[in-house]
Amino acid sequence: MRHKKSFRKFKRSPAHRRAMFRNMATSFIMHGRIETTLPKAKDLRRVVEKLITNGGRESLHARRQAYSYLMNKSAVHRLFAEVGPKYKDRMGGYTRITRTRVREGDGAQMAVIELVDRDEAARGQDSGPVMSDDTPVEEQAAVAPA
Repeated sequence: MRHKKSFRKFKRSPAHRRAMFRNMATSFIMHGRIETTLPKAKDLRRVVEKLITNGGRESLHARRQAYSYLMNKSAVHRLFAEVGPKYKDRMGGYTRITRTRVREGDGAQMAVIELVDRDEAARGQDSGPVMSDDTPVEEQAAVAPA
């Protein structure tokens, strides 16, 4: 008798899948909101909710567990300093998934996964270089990725 897997494989090897979710979880913790495909957002929710629950416990062991998954000191610090304590009294359900659009290239359903009760004042902080409107067009083209 064959058992059905309880997770999606996304046509990736286990190592690639783990690396993908580690990167997505790190970005999610740092920014509080990311856009990805709907199936990836649904599977990322399982990973991130466990990390946030772990972030509510202030112990060295919990920090080391989070660091072994995230591999980014600033993400672990944000998890234990801001995100974890904010949701410490909440019994799960830290994230919200909202369908946004259909991707034009392949028709994939896109979704935004974000923290519930997210601070809108912190929007855009620590998300890379920010260009102002008075920057010359030549400099914007040089700085913007292709």
